[in-house]
Order: sequence, then structure tokens, then C-alpha cells
Amino acid sequence: MLPSKHSQHNHNSYCLTLRSLRSTNKRSSPRTVPWGLKIQSAATKPAKKPAEEDWKIKRELLLEKRVRSVDAKEALRLQKENNFVILDVRPEAEFKEAHPPGAINVQIYRLIKEWTAWDIARRAAFAFFGIFAGTEENPEFIQTVESKISKDAKIIVACSTGGTMKPSQNLPEGQQSRSLIAAYLLVLNGYTNVFHLEGGLYRWSKEDLPIIIEE
Repeated sequence: MLPSKHSQHNHNSYCLTLRSLRSTNKRSSPRTVPWGLKIQSAATKPAKKPAEEDWKIKRELLLEKRVRSVDAKEALRLQKENNFVILDVRPEAEFKEAHPPGAINVQIYRLIKEWTAWDIARRAAFAFFGIFAGTEENPEFIQTVESKISKDAKIIVACSTGGTMKPSQNLPEGQQSRSLIAAYLLVLNGYTNVFHLEGGLYRWSKEDLPIIIEE
């Protein structure tokens, strides 16, 4: 039995209405964004990474406490003439390879001894700092320093590269380093005469200043 013209007309009207509704819904539905994708205005300044914010806080305190940077030659003069202590915060193996005469070694970072899932996560976090993959902060750093150096001592903190608190175009907050992080921990724990070796022990070596090599 063939449908009547009236029923065909009703059917066609229904189909047109349904297609119209679908088209309207398609236009009005919000566009979905894949997970993990953030839409950001070109005028919006990217948020600082946690490590950068952390260093900013350290740097502000170092400046507030008037931690001053000295170059290698001045550090040697201060050690000889004013009884300054050079605190080398590199790992013990690096210290034994070469260090300034009379320097005291207390490593601020140590190798992670176990490799659980949590240790792997910590390794990634410390690698982000660009200091050492596979290392963690030495929890006994301050305790060991206190056993070797009095709170009223004049200390020059040294590491390999030194870092800097001086701003530049590329690094408006300067560049953190092991020695600057160590200096921060020292002033937090009551040391009042803390200095920082600008250019680190790399610059000390380049200046051809005296070194001790342990066998």
C-alpha cells in the first residue's frame, strides 16, 4: 500500500525539522579541548616554573642578608689574610680530584642510594634543577657544617660553576647553583658571614691558583 501525499508531506517535514535541529545543535555546542592542552592568549605571560619561583625566594633572602660574591683571587686573599674558610660543597670525589688548600668539604647533594618509584621521581625533580641527575639534597648538610665550622666564621661557599645573583637579559633572576643553595641554607640556620665564590672552582682553576690533589 502506497503512502498518501499527506503522509509523505508530514514525513518530509519531520525529516527537515530533525536535520534543522541537528544543524542548530552542532553550531551551538561548545568545542571540546583535548586533555592536557591549554589554550593561552598570546598576550598572557607564561607562569614561572616551580623551580624558578623557588630560586627567586632564595635569591631575595641572599640579597636581604647581604651575601656577597667574590672572585677567585679575592677569595684566596681573604682566606690567607682574613682567616676566611672556603666551604667546598661538591661531592667528595670531585673534592679529592682538586680543591683549594685548606678548603673544607661538605657535599650539599649526595647520590640517591636506593631506586624505589619515589626515588625515580626525586631524580627527575633534581635533574630539573640542572644540578645532578640521580642526586638528592644531603639531609645532614647543616649538621655536618655545624660540626666543622662555627656560626661566627667567615665562609666562602664554592662549587664547580658558582652561579650568580646578578641579573642579565637572559637570566633576570641570575642563575642558581649548588653553592648559592648552600649559602641560602647557611643564612637560614644562623650563619652571618657568608660569601659566594663567583665563577666557582672552574674559575679558580682557570686563574691558575693553588690546588691540592688527593690520591
